[in-house]
Amino acid sequence: MYPPKQQRLNSQVFILSGFNETMNFRVPLFTFTLLYYCMILFFNVSLVLLIFLDENLHEPMYIFLSSFCINTIYGTTGFYPKFLSDLLRSSQTISYEGCLLQAFVIYSFVCCDLSILAVMAFDRYLAICRPLHYHSFMTKRRLSQLVCFSWLTPLCIFAINVLLTSRLKLCGINIQRVLCVNWLIVKLACPEAETFTNHIAAYATVIIYVSHGFFIMWTYTHLIKTCARSREDREKFMQTCLPHLTSLITFIVVIGFQSIYVQFEYTGFSESLKNFITVEILIIPPFMNPLIYGFKLTKIQNRILTLLKSYKKLTYIKFSLLKKTRVKCSIFL
Repeated sequence: MYPPKQQRLNSQVFILSGFNETMNFRVPLFTFTLLYYCMILFFNVSLVLLIFLDENLHEPMYIFLSSFCINTIYGTTGFYPKFLSDLLRSSQTISYEGCLLQAFVIYSFVCCDLSILAVMAFDRYLAICRPLHYHSFMTKRRLSQLVCFSWLTPLCIFAINVLLTSRLKLCGINIQRVLCVNWLIVKLACPEAETFTNHIAAYATVIIYVSHGFFIMWTYTHLIKTCARSREDREKFMQTCLPHLTSLITFIVVIGFQSIYVQFEYTGFSESLKNFITVEILIIPPFMNPLIYGFKLTKIQNRILTLLKSYKKLTYIKFSLLKKTRVKCSIFL
């Protein structure tokens, strides 16, 4: 039964009922999630700082990679702190405004990821398939434009989506997940609410980002054709394109599985599995991506090894000085 019309106000508090199955293991889940989130932050922040502080890494490919990591920090910050605080509370609620903000952050993070992957694919296409034109085209101004495109496009698109959602009168407060997602908020709309515009905006968003996917497929078709011609191009592809391709496949598998579930809404899944499907985009890629790029990109790998050697050498020098100081002290005594 729906509340009276005068009570259907968008100033309510939502209940996140997805936490119901976590009652018996909240402390271990909190501990594991906190450690996992700290590792995500450590790997991504380390990669951003490594690129920022090393002038040899101030190239378009690494600038896009740092943008990719910053987006990961942005997206995970929209979920993990709230999730961790909810695990420590007896009741899991979120304000109407907070719910819309979280939905905006999560969706814009996902689509920003795809936009950055598209821009990175375009960069590799120019570097390998059009090497003579690469430096003349990929100027600092063009680089800035591509970074702005990869960020501003999803932010603007989902600002529109969330604004359309905010105009709906809602007749429910129960969100059956551990976080807010836009389509679940729209499902809470009153029967007389006009959701047609929301569906049109959602379909338009899907078309825009599916076109991103086709563009990436087009670039990789040309990349593979070009790299098949020479051994040098194949080595360049393995060094610079393979991490990007691995990251892309991870993203597509996660999003594809999630999209199939949202489309068919299979009711036989347990609540825990439904929650995992909803948040897997915030679990798998944020942790995997910095490791993939860190281990596969030669320049970053070399820089990490150099830092580790420097740290080892510095530790050895400190230990030697401490040992000499102790010997001198023992002589005086």
